[in-house]
Amino acid sequence: MFDSALVDALRLSLQVAACSTALVALPALALGRFLARREFRGRTLVEALAALPLYCPPTAFGFLLLRAFRRDGPLGAQALGFDLDVLLTWRGAVLASAVMSFPLVVRTARVAFENVPPRLEHMAASLGASRAAVLWRVTLPLARNGLIAALLIGFSRSLGEFGATVIVAGNIPGRTQTLATGIFDALQVGDDARAVQLAGWSALLGFVAVWTSEWFLRRSRSAV
Repeated sequence: MFDSALVDALRLSLQVAACSTALVALPALALGRFLARREFRGRTLVEALAALPLYCPPTAFGFLLLRAFRRDGPLGAQALGFDLDVLLTWRGAVLASAVMSFPLVVRTARVAFENVPPRLEHMAASLGASRAAVLWRVTLPLARNGLIAALLIGFSRSLGEFGATVIVAGNIPGRTQTLATGIFDALQVGDDARAVQLAGWSALLGFVAVWTSEWFLRRSRSAV
């Protein structure tokens, strides 16, 4: 049940999902906060660009990342003078997963911040609290459950990422093969039993992540 290939795929999937979630956490939460509290010219454009990975094929973003990080690309070794070592590595899988999960984290974080009554922030500011103090002592504690849910949703999205990942990181057993790419590999060679096993673990991990995020979302709605 736990052969070495399965353990490697499980380990790498969790590693990639955790690292990609950490990578998007700060920019996605910051953008969610910005969109929740600011009205500005060009807001629709910013929202559309942030949501773009949701509406384009993952393979399209995988191709763009491949072009950007290949040797003669704008982020490649020739342009930078050194190799970022992204393509065909687990770091490439992290980058691809981060790009594809980013819009979900932003959207959920924006809703979490929107659920915090602005009057509470204004009251804290009127009592002399600085903007940083209002953020740390009022906004983030009240939005905490929703923000945790946002990160969990991003984590679950990263667990299931395939299209961009397989283009950027490849599908190398023991090195870049995740549960999602492992299922594809098993189907390619006609190993249905292995595909079912990998799909089962994918479904289990995804269910746990989504169920937990929903639990935090319910808590966030009842806390404010």
